[in-house]
Amino acid sequence: MPEWKTRLAVSYIKDGTTVAISPIDSYTPTFSLNAEAMHSIEQTHIGVIYMPQAMSFSMTVKAIGNVAAQLTSLSLEGKTFDIVLQETDDGDDWSFKTIVMKNCIITSASPSPASISGAPAATFSGFSLAASAEPKVGAKVEVP
Repeated sequence: MPEWKTRLAVSYIKDGTTVAISPIDSYTPTFSLNAEAMHSIEQTHIGVIYMPQAMSFSMTVKAIGNVAAQLTSLSLEGKTFDIVLQETDDGDDWSFKTIVMKNCIITSASPSPASISGAPAATFSGFSLAASAEPKVGAKVEVP
């Protein structure tokens, strides 16, 4: 069974110091790298029209402890942050050194109802202005 040896964290700068918010229970990034075929009356697929890239995310945290409160504060302040997936020591099974969604903004927050069993959760959604991925083999990729 592989041991992933990674961690997911929200990272931002406060008073010149990098602050990490972790743990995040689930994270779903969405990349829309849209392209449309250009047609003419005489011929199809004569070119391509590229639309701006869109990068959005949704992440869920347990609404206990201070993680949900820290993310709520970031969203209310309109503060940008990075979502970072980092390899830890001896993470030989992971394909990337890092994956980062940069300059993220939270656009909505949705807490789950409290129940008798299990901890409540809070889901935060937003978008990213840039992203980068650094694989173990090959060149680093950056989107504006």
